[in-house]
Amino acid sequence: MTQVEKEISYTTTNSYSTLNTLTKSTKTVWFVCHGMGYLSRYFLNYFKQFDANENYFIAPQAQSKYYIPPKSKYVGASWLTKENTVKETENVMRYFDAIFEAENIPNNLNFVVLGYSQGVSVAMRYLAKRKLQCSHLYIHSGGIPKELTPEDFSYLNTKVSLIYGTEDEYLNEERIASETQRAKSLFGDTVNIHPFEGKHVVNVDLIKRLA
Repeated sequence: MTQVEKEISYTTTNSYSTLNTLTKSTKTVWFVCHGMGYLSRYFLNYFKQFDANENYFIAPQAQSKYYIPPKSKYVGASWLTKENTVKETENVMRYFDAIFEAENIPNNLNFVVLGYSQGVSVAMRYLAKRKLQCSHLYIHSGGIPKELTPEDFSYLNTKVSLIYGTEDEYLNEERIASETQRAKSLFGDTVNIHPFEGKHVVNVDLIKRLA
């Protein structure tokens, strides 16, 4: 018996969600990447306290959806796994390209990128691969991809905020020290470190203060 894993390319369709309306009053466009277990439309609930006239949010949707245990009543989604990561990353990058093409964001607006938890990996990879300029990058409670180097971000002139909860159940002192050092090695003195008392949660109040 011969077992072979093959590969094909095909066209697929995926959703994404937005919050507020892009108008002449808009000052800042946010590209916010959710963590594992979220759907984009629910992730946007965290940002409803921002000024709706001045802020426009775009939340891409991770493609791999699954039922959340133990009751399998709710649906969540995941960006990437260790399985076929390189190819899957390229799929995500092309999906992000399609979102930006559809949204046609004006160049004169502040553009902010936020990755939360697993969303950190896809947000940072997209910046690195597409050389996308932004006015602020939030690295919130997630791991920085190991393959990224300072050269990947040498083009970038931006404010960087590293945020994590001191009681985050997915972090320990060693991991916090490692991720902090990684951020500093990639961005140098532009990194601002913002620990907060709390667990693995989206700290909207802190994000808003830093905006």
